[in-house]
Amino acid sequence: MKILMTGATGFIGKALCKALAADGHELVVLTRRPESAAVVPGAKAFRWNPEAETPPDECWTDVQAVIHLAGEPIAAKRWTDEQKRRIRDSRVIGTRNLVKGMKAAKIPPKVFLSSSAVGFYGNRGDEQVDERSAPGKGFFPDICTAWEHEAEQAKEFGTRVVLVRIGVVLGDGGMLEKILLPFKLGVGGILGSGRQWFPWIHLDDIVGIFRHALYDEHINGVLNGVAPNPATNAEFTKALGSALYRPTIFPVPEFALRIVMGEMANAALDSQRVYPTVTLETGYKFRYPQLQPALDSLLR
Repeated sequence: MKILMTGATGFIGKALCKALAADGHELVVLTRRPESAAVVPGAKAFRWNPEAETPPDECWTDVQAVIHLAGEPIAAKRWTDEQKRRIRDSRVIGTRNLVKGMKAAKIPPKVFLSSSAVGFYGNRGDEQVDERSAPGKGFFPDICTAWEHEAEQAKEFGTRVVLVRIGVVLGDGGMLEKILLPFKLGVGGILGSGRQWFPWIHLDDIVGIFRHALYDEHINGVLNGVAPNPATNAEFTKALGSALYRPTIFPVPEFALRIVMGEMANAALDSQRVYPTVTLETGYKFRYPQLQPALDSLLR
């Protein structure tokens, strides 16, 4: 199969490209910097500015599937009004332009897998939510709702659409890489109260869910890309300390996080008790359903 991907040079994208190449697929990459696509061996790269244009016509030749992972990193910079605009536009306008390109292709792709985020659910406390739950309220839920709406427009020309709402991905890179140093030094601890729910998933499983959605033609709509056993921040902190053989006795109070991070602190303090109900119903088998073995596999 010939598969077109955005976000192929990112944390999840590189792992997914490796898996798809091993499956024998031909990869086409859309990226702002084609030279960066060298990290995807054998892929043909095309330059694309997601917020400004549709993809080049020539990229669509014989493409049967599209996987869309591109978006401005959430934690790259402090959330100024401009940065929040970039986070939104990279997802909403970028997806709109991608779908326009798919529609204009001589033969539209058969399947479109678009990333979304568990930010869709907002801050829900201890409430249990899954793929059938309503969106929350606020910055992230508003973005995710608009983002998914744009992706769903591909249904109009007969393309199967799957939306993968991704949680916090644990792997060699990403969030885990950013927080390891203080924990390795023995000065890690809970964030805020520690009672907020943490919707995690192992990198191998988020790759597995995308492959599952690609190959099973009966799957449509939303899949939650989270493990079936969410943990609180306090439970995650304890498990991470155990994996590293380090104490976790230095809590970071909420007010300190907000001073340092501003509004971006919401991403660490919001509580999202998310379950992958539909993902499991479609037959996906998690390789790492429990947190401690997932962390141990990455850190020991």
